[in-house]
Amino acid sequence: MDFKKLIGVIFSPLAFGLGFVAPLAAQILTVSGYSVGIDNIYMGLAIGGSLGLMAQLRGSWVWVKP
Repeated sequence: MDFKKLIGVIFSPLAFGLGFVAPLAAQILTVSGYSVGIDNIYMGLAIGGSLGLMAQLRGSWVWVKP
């Protein structure tokens, strides 16, 4: 794997969703006292993973693609 492809994988929307959005969502759920019966980190992984995957497939984080 060359360096350019490695950087592309590291900075992909899916990696950002799992590495940043998931823990952020879990912490927000914990601070707000909200729980759905499973650990908040799993709920955060579901939220971050789904948003990251959606952004990866669409090619954009915003809802309206230019």
